Amino acid sequence: MKKSTDADLAMSKSAVKISLDLLSNPLCEQDQDFLNMVTALDTAMKRMDAFNQEKVNQIQKTVIEPLKKFGSVFPSLNMAVKRREQALQDYRRLQAKVEKYEEKEKTGPVLAKLHQAREELRPVRDDFEAKNKQLLDEMPRFYHSRLDYFQPSFEALIRAQVGYYSEMQKIFGDLTQQLDQPGHPDEQREKENEARLSELRALSIVADD
Repeated sequence: MKKSTDADLAMSKSAVKISLDLLSNPLCEQDQDFLNMVTALDTAMKRMDAFNQEKVNQIQKTVIEPLKKFGSVFPSLNMAVKRREQALQDYRRLQAKVEKYEEKEKTGPVLAKLHQAREELRPVRDDFEAKNKQLLDEMPRFYHSRLDYFQPSFEALIRAQVGYYSEMQKIFGDLTQQLDQPGHPDEQREKENEARLSELRALSIVADD
């Protein structure tokens, strides 16, 4: 998304640069009609750039920033998983210790050590079971909530695009009306350009050696 908005901004900034370069062209000083056309283009490109910036700002607030906040949850989630794994290791270690004493002959010292091991195991087991239950309860909720979280951002993205391209249709529609010459379809313009290009190629300064 960030790459997309950067590309959008680069596109509209380049379009503005093109119109500014055309305005500084000496042809604009020599031909009033050409100056009027370029001025209309420059106005349209600046309007496009302004609406594009507005669209990018909207996407930044409604899509990029919310997704960054969503991503910030994962370190805490990963830490909770690591704490559960550590609790499981501690639980298994003490459980193995209890089982070792349970397998030995039940002498006085062994029974004392078994009792002590069981006492050590109880809070560790409770801690693991609490951490495990928390993950089992909350991980599915977290997983299934991702669509509910993302959907508003997706809808905002579509609305931003629709608003932008609706404005672009108006801008370029207005520009077309200002620049279009009646009775000059694209096919005719293409033929006229080819004819002028043929005249240029016929000049001695561009003729083949």
